Parts: sequence; structure tokens; C-alpha cells
Amino acid sequence: MIIDFWFEFASTYSYPAAMRVADMAGRAGVSLRWRPFLLGPIFRDHGWNDSPFNLYPAKGRYMWRDMERLCEQQGLPLQRPSQFPRNGLLAARLAARFEQEPWIGSFVRGVYKANFAQDHEISDPAVVASVLEAIGQPASVLAQAESPEAKSRLRSNTEEAVALGIFGAPSFVVDRELFWGNDRLEQALDWANRSPRPA
Repeated sequence: MIIDFWFEFASTYSYPAAMRVADMAGRAGVSLRWRPFLLGPIFRDHGWNDSPFNLYPAKGRYMWRDMERLCEQQGLPLQRPSQFPRNGLLAARLAARFEQEPWIGSFVRGVYKANFAQDHEISDPAVVASVLEAIGQPASVLAQAESPEAKSRLRSNTEEAVALGIFGAPSFVVDRELFWGNDRLEQALDWANRSPRPA
């Protein structure tokens, strides 16, 4: 069985999810697909021009405190970004272009660490290039983010996410069954291993 991990680089809760999903899927014997997409078009369809964590301050305050607890529990560094949400378009295009490459997990985790652990501007090509170099990929790979294929793949991913009913990140999809939120990863993996599957 396969689990699709739908993530957005600006998404706070996608950070702890991205840092654990590969190990957990491996232990569960479930194949993992990394599926970058953009939340902006989905939010705009809801009439939002910003993150709901900014639009609703009480929700935002809770989220940041919750992130502190989650990251402490997972042993992850957390530095609240000086700009939130950040524009992850460049990194998302690159991730979409290479989402089937064996190094994609390392790249995704590197971008999340740059954003949420180091407070680096992930829209800066130099930052994304440094992530590539840190995982053993040449900075020249970055040029692929502007390729028609990368743009088309990210657009297609976002359209597919909408068709699947995805409304937030992280989301996990198993055989078209949707699980939303970092705290639903275990449930999604359990679903992937169920047999026989409910009608």
C-alpha cells in the first residue's frame, strides 16, 4: 500500500510531519510518496488572503504554543519564523519536479529546517541552493524550478489536491481516504495496513 504525504512548505504542522513520515512509513511497511502542493489557491477559494493562523489571532497563538510542545516532544528545533507564512513556491516547484527522486525526502526536510528551525528565507534561491548542496545535490539543480515541467507538475498537484478534498496541510491520502493533520499520520498508516479493506 502507498501513502501520499501532501505538504506545503509554509505549513507549520507539516514540519514535524515531514521530519517523521519517512521513518514511520518504513517501519509500517508502507510506501511513501512526497506530494508538494500550494495552499494559497485553496485558501483563496475560502475567501482568505492570509493564513488562518494570522486571520484568527487566538488560533495562531494556540498553534505556536502547540508547535513548541510538538517539537519538544519530537526533539526538533523550532525558531518561530520572523515572517509567516513564507513563500515556498520556489522550493515547491523543485520538490514537484523531483518528487520521485531518492533524495527528495532529504530536500524536503532541509527546506523545513531552514524555515522553522533556522528562520531562513526559503524564497531566496541562495537558501534553497544551500539545502541542495547540503544533501549532495549541485546548486545547478535549482534552475529546474523554473522549467515548464516543474511549474506544470506543481499546478497539477494542487489541482489533484483540490479534487481529493484536501483543505489543509499536512494531509495523508491512502487509496483516496483522506487524513488531515500531523496527528493523523498513525491513523493513516494503520488504514494502509488494514486487510480486508472496508467496502
